[in-house]
Amino acid sequence: MLISLELFVMLVLANGAPVVAARILGRRWSRPVDGGRLWRDGRPLLGDSKTWRGIVSGTLACGLFALFIGAGLLFGVLFGLLGLIGDMMSSFIKRRAGLSSSARALGLDQIPEALLPMILAWYWLELSGFVVVSVVVLFTISNILLSPLLYRLGIRHQPH
Repeated sequence: MLISLELFVMLVLANGAPVVAARILGRRWSRPVDGGRLWRDGRPLLGDSKTWRGIVSGTLACGLFALFIGAGLLFGVLFGLLGLIGDMMSSFIKRRAGLSSSARALGLDQIPEALLPMILAWYWLELSGFVVVSVVVLFTISNILLSPLLYRLGIRHQPH
């Protein structure tokens, strides 16, 4: 049970650290990962909200937390990076579908960024499939329910 909670916290850190970093740093170090490039459909590859600052802050937060709980820096860095890659995959799909970065896409906004790192945890930590699915479901539900609250508190820029 404890490992499930720790992995859930790591997913929250991978997602939350970029938001906190943006609030603290403003526009500093906010260069978009896609460099502002457009895909052949004329839409942004990922969009301005996917930044190098976000990748560094989310990956570093997970790495340090994993080091703190004894899971190891490398595991944490990879876990955080995979979560952020999942988030970028979602953004890529949303842009292809013509959705803005602030558009809500239930499941697509949560599952890839939780599932990719949990697959790593499944192999690395030899978890059961039940634990993997449980953490992904918990993250998805909590993200859907808590995002509007974080928006009202002024922590998030979008309600989802």
